Amino acid sequence: MLEQIKLFFEKHLALPSPDEPLEEQLKLATVALFMEMMTMDDVCQDNERTAIISLVKKCFAMSTEQAETLMFAAEQKRKQAVDYYAFTSLINKRCSLEEKIRFIQSLWQIAYADGELDPQEEYLVRKIADLLGVPHADFILAKLRVNPNP
Repeated sequence: MLEQIKLFFEKHLALPSPDEPLEEQLKLATVALFMEMMTMDDVCQDNERTAIISLVKKCFAMSTEQAETLMFAAEQKRKQAVDYYAFTSLINKRCSLEEKIRFIQSLWQIAYADGELDPQEEYLVRKIADLLGVPHADFILAKLRVNPNP
């Protein structure tokens, strides 16, 4: 029985090693920042979690179970991180400007999922946009696409 539990965790919940394909590392980086957005206002609400699951399923063509597994692994990575560089540098290397803008729009969706924009959430989106080199105009347009009446 214990061996089966161990195998389950190794198979489904193991954190990626540096040898893991870049695509998997990119997924983890993306979702880790999604999870950071959810926890930024110190209140993790179900509608924020639901928004993340929906984004993960859509962005990575995953089932709900796969999305939740990825979210668990990303949360572990997020908790271990001391800054955002490990996540943003990977996104910078692998994503086009258009993909980065869509990512920023996704962060806005999570921030607005609970119907309120906390100043800490806005700060995080701005910081991540700056780290990704997203122009300010695109940062604002992404926000307006999510919430046209800020």
